[in-house]
Amino acid sequence: MACPDRLSQWTQEVSTVFAHLSQAQRWGLALWSAGIVLAGAAGLTQVSALLAEVLGEAELTVFQRLREWYLDQEQKSGKKRRELEVATCFAPLLGWVVRLIQVVPGEKRRLAFALDATSLRNQWTILAVCVLVAGCAIPVAWKVLPAEQEGSWRPYWETLLKHLGPSVPETWEVIVLADRGLYARWLWDCIVAQGWHPFLRVNLGSKAREVSSEAFEWFSRWVPAPGTHWQGQMECFAGKASRLLATVLMHWEPGYEAAWIILTDLEPEHAQIAWYGLRTWIEGGFKDFKRGFWGWHHSKMERATCVERLWLALALAQLWCVSLGCQAEAEREEAFRQHEPGADLPEKHIARKKRTRPAGQRPPRRLSCVLRGHLLLLAAQFQGKDFSIGILHITPWPEVMTPPQKPGTSKKKPIKTSNQKKRRKQAKRRARARVRAQK
Repeated sequence: MACPDRLSQWTQEVSTVFAHLSQAQRWGLALWSAGIVLAGAAGLTQVSALLAEVLGEAELTVFQRLREWYLDQEQKSGKKRRELEVATCFAPLLGWVVRLIQVVPGEKRRLAFALDATSLRNQWTILAVCVLVAGCAIPVAWKVLPAEQEGSWRPYWETLLKHLGPSVPETWEVIVLADRGLYARWLWDCIVAQGWHPFLRVNLGSKAREVSSEAFEWFSRWVPAPGTHWQGQMECFAGKASRLLATVLMHWEPGYEAAWIILTDLEPEHAQIAWYGLRTWIEGGFKDFKRGFWGWHHSKMERATCVERLWLALALAQLWCVSLGCQAEAEREEAFRQHEPGADLPEKHIARKKRTRPAGQRPPRRLSCVLRGHLLLLAAQFQGKDFSIGILHITPWPEVMTPPQKPGTSKKKPIKTSNQKKRRKQAKRRARARVRAQK
């Protein structure tokens, strides 16, 4: 079966999800995302060279077609020039993600978003909203800004969240995680307005008081040392304009530099501070987009709108690979449960057997889902199989905080200052000079 025929399912899926786009825009999006996945890179030259061989067309023809897909209207040639409005794709993209999610039996239907910003050199800053799945992050809304642009990010975050609101069923529980630098009262209000639950970290340098108290005190009063924790409802922030009644989750895990202080509107008994550990997955997602996998850090684009369109193709490539990786991981876990030694024995016999892993705990993840999905697509290409789409497997959220380091490795290496490094280099040069002089 020819490669273009094997891409038909992916092309049809993209056309169905983004039916509001023109036929040329849908075809370009399908080609771009498939080319990124198969090439393992997001560079125009690499993707066009690969797709030219796949489609049996001239390389320059494919190059120009892919290039015009992300250009602005005034940059294109021809009379029927149209440009792709990326913001119109955020809701359909999230709706696609939600449809692919398969929940573990007995678990709630819930979703975790993370908000964060990443940068490319001193050129771009990208504000991104990502869905967190199986250790990976799938962007579903973003805004590209010049790195040196001044002004508040508030209108951009509010617009991104409003685009996504209608795509999540009201019966789902949604938490939105963000780090200390993004906390603001308006962000809290915007998240709540969508029917979602904020899960925002704040600095220790803020004050709060218990509901029955009158005096405000620093958050550090409740978590003064490693190993301490507290949770309950509090009035946060002494200033009247920013004052907020919220559930506060506080924990200082031994080995961390400071305590986690999390604000949420969930009831204290229904929230776990360990959920905040999911937020680190968005940092891994940014790494996937750059040096870790897709190579977007090599981009030379000079317009923010062009970068936003390329990110749409990258988001689809990420979604495709993560879905296949999740499906393979779910199948691997099922096979493990069925073939685990003693799985068919009564529980009393299993209890006597020495285990290397607690009963019911899934095997460790050896590859990220995005990498495993990419490898599966390459294998399908060699085997002549169809390029199918997988599922998104939402595993139970963590209930305990992960220690920052393995036991016995908590000591940090001393950090060398710039003067120390300079003196060390000078000493090496003098030593080499003495050796040359002796010769």
